[in-house]
This record gives sequence, structure tokens and C-alpha cells, in this order.
Amino acid sequence: MTDASPSLTVRRKRERQSYDPGVLAQILAEGHIAHVGMVRDGLPIVLPYLYAVGDLGDGLGEQLFLHGSTGGGLFLDAGADGVPVSATITHLDGLVYARSLNDSSANYRSAMIFGRATLVPLEQRLEALWIVGDHLMPGRRAGIREITPKELAATTVLRLPLDRVSVKVRFQGVGEAVDDGEDHGVWAGVLPLSVQAGAPITGAVTDAGVPVPAHVTDLAATLAARAAEHREALVAKLGSAVRG
Repeated sequence: MTDASPSLTVRRKRERQSYDPGVLAQILAEGHIAHVGMVRDGLPIVLPYLYAVGDLGDGLGEQLFLHGSTGGGLFLDAGADGVPVSATITHLDGLVYARSLNDSSANYRSAMIFGRATLVPLEQRLEALWIVGDHLMPGRRAGIREITPKELAATTVLRLPLDRVSVKVRFQGVGEAVDDGEDHGVWAGVLPLSVQAGAPITGAVTDAGVPVPAHVTDLAATLAARAAEHREALVAKLGSAVRG
């Protein structure tokens, strides 16, 4: 079944649209939540879903996997033929403070994926669930039990092709000219934003003395390193325009 596709071309600030597959891959790799838009009972709704990108080895290549319950509305809507959706992953990378509200902005990366989401077949569902788990909690699988048949029956995964995608990025400093007549006594610059981890909190179901696993602290370190890399990249891009 073929669905009509909306235009995936950015109309405003067209220079921010990216066709680089590496940029898309990074956006998907660093995200955790996909906001999925759909029409239900004639009304538009948007819901957040945990997701991952992976290849089930069935010849369809990499796809976006959306995790949910077998009783979830979107998963019921999918039925046998699937359901048209629009899934968006967005990273807010910084707030851009200009010397006027009009010129202030934000740095961000976003990917909008449009297509028909279909249910992953039962025989591939277990692998798809582990792909989602490995994306969200890398290294966790080695230290926990396998998914039970009961859990597998209660959980499902939708898959969405990655062939209709629109990527938009702003990664720069203040978009004002130095000699534009504005007050140079007003601070202007970028406040970098990123997802970072706090200190792990051990749950009550854990025996006393059990240490925090390395894969948990490793993820926290990865997030911190990623934030530092993004900041260094922005400083390098802005070059001599950076002060302090």
C-alpha cells in the first residue's frame, strides 16, 4: 500500500536542511524519544515513544523501531496494513541569546520521518525488542535475564522505513552583524544544552552492597563526553567570534 507523501523540503531557512546521511544517523543514535504524529478519529494527535534504529536482517535494511504495548492505540491502529505516521526526533543543543528577542534563537537538530508504520512479525519481535533495549541501555543485556514469553506477548514493536526523511539543523552562534548598531554592552552568546546523567540511584529491590554496573556509569560518561564534544565543535565553528 502506497501513501501520499508530504513535501519533505524545508521552505524557510532552506540552508538548514541537511541531506547528509551521517547527520541523520547521529540524530537517531543520540536520541531516546520519538514524537509520533497520527490521525485518530479524524483528529491529529502526537505521542512519545521509546525507539531505536536497527536491521532485522530481512532485506529491508535499517528501520526505526517504536516500542509499545499490544494494547496501545497506535499498535491497534496499525492492524494488518499499518498506519501512516510522522515520527520526529529533536535535540535542543543550545539557546542563542541575541541582543534582541527577535534575533534570539536556538541550536537544534531534528529529523522527521514519514511513512507507514507496520507491526514487526512475532518471529522477529524478540530481536526488535533487544535492539530497542540495547539502544537505550547499552550493555544491559549481558547482566539481566531473557524476555519471557508472557512479556513478549504483552509487548510489541512497530517499524518505520527510513526512506522519507527531512533533516534540519541550526549549529551556529548569534546571527547578528557586529556593526548593526545594537548595544555591545548587552551579553550575547550561546548557552549549550545537552542530555547528561545524574548520579545513579540504587533501587530498594537491589541487595545491599551491589555496585552500580560499569555499563551504567559508562553511559553517564558517554553523555558527558558527547556534551563536551558538541561544545568544542561549536567553539571551533565560531572561531574568533568566541570570547570567554
